[in-house]
Amino acid sequence: MTPQPHPQAGAVVKADDRAHVFHSWSAQDLIDPPAVAGAEGSYFWDYDGRRYLDFTSGLVFTNIGYQHPKVVAAIQEQAGRMTTFAPAFAVAARSEAARLIAERTPGDLDKIFFTNGGADAIEHAVRMARLHTGRAKVLSAYRSYHGGTQQAINLTGDPRRWASDSAAAGVVHFWAPFLYRSRFYAETEEQEAARALEHLETTIAFEGPGTVAAIVLESIPGTAGIMVPPAGYLAGVREICDKYGIVFVLDEVMAGFGRTGEWFAADLFGVVPDLMTFAKGVNSGYVPLGGVAISQEIAATFGKRPYPGGLTYSGHPLACAAAVATINVMEEEGVVENARRLGADVVGPALAALAERHPSVGEVRGTGMFWALDLVKNRETREPLVPYNAAGEANAPMAAFGAAAKQHGLWPFVNMNRTHVVPPCNVSEAELKEGFAALDAALSVADEYTV
Repeated sequence: MTPQPHPQAGAVVKADDRAHVFHSWSAQDLIDPPAVAGAEGSYFWDYDGRRYLDFTSGLVFTNIGYQHPKVVAAIQEQAGRMTTFAPAFAVAARSEAARLIAERTPGDLDKIFFTNGGADAIEHAVRMARLHTGRAKVLSAYRSYHGGTQQAINLTGDPRRWASDSAAAGVVHFWAPFLYRSRFYAETEEQEAARALEHLETTIAFEGPGTVAAIVLESIPGTAGIMVPPAGYLAGVREICDKYGIVFVLDEVMAGFGRTGEWFAADLFGVVPDLMTFAKGVNSGYVPLGGVAISQEIAATFGKRPYPGGLTYSGHPLACAAAVATINVMEEEGVVENARRLGADVVGPALAALAERHPSVGEVRGTGMFWALDLVKNRETREPLVPYNAAGEANAPMAAFGAAAKQHGLWPFVNMNRTHVVPPCNVSEAELKEGFAALDAALSVADEYTV
């Protein structure tokens, strides 16, 4: 679709937004939200007719791009048949969505509890773990993000937690492996994995194994920097959980449904958690949907004991119809395989080439359609391009980088000193080439701040 300029309509949208919409994670008087006129495939455009290649996939959820006709048609068809229905009934779209998801989750994660998004999936996973074990504490990693609700934000391991952290949520944080910025003085991936596991088990020992209900980890941390765990780490966490009777929760909200070149990132590591949370890519974000995939053992805890939790819109028919259509599209069009192939053959090599040319790129890491560039001021010292949690003038280098990307028609995902490369999983090679050209130009601006 060719964008047509409608600046007057855009001005009305912008005025109403500024007058009445309260935006998340923002100082309301300091933001200037772009007014979006439309989106299709890997692109969106504004009311002035400017089109952007979306390297953010919305918020890493449009895994099959915007406005896929088969998913739009499925939502329309479901709306004509049954727009909504209470969660206590068996509904065709809900049942089929649960079956399709369960067929793809690893191991015996065959029961699906539907939520409205990823944060409430985490809330319910933690509640299930606490009720199953009779324990209170939950361990999660620094450099993580699990959502904006009360328990989820306390589990989060980045600065977004600070304002809401009451130190009363029963959460204990620990360091997960990340060799590029190792907390364990490791020199190899093997050392990093071993030392991180030793650190985790020591943390459990000092907290008291009998007090820990769950360990919650992103299978591959997303907004924290797409840090693929070293071989053996997640398997080691699984062993530690089994040793102490701790529930292992994997957060696949961002990494799931093809993003990593597998249906779930857990498949990359051959690990089966006790609970797995999902959202985003399950229906490409077309209608809000999330959930918890539950093992047989934990499901059995609530076989004759009521689970004390639920949501009015759990398994909403429109959302579930979108999930059914999305999963079927991903199968029919080979979207997961496309993400795997492009990640290995196109994205990885292209980003490595950019790193060779630009001193601002400290490290390239990722898999499938899930990549990040760690931007640095100095490659030798690995000093980040901007300080941790930088704002205002301190964040000027990243702001300049982001502005340059947009000037070249690329909408980037920028977080702290990182830019993420997370386009739709069905992006074309031509679109990737266009995006890398824009990224190349924007990195030249970041290079100006290096020493």
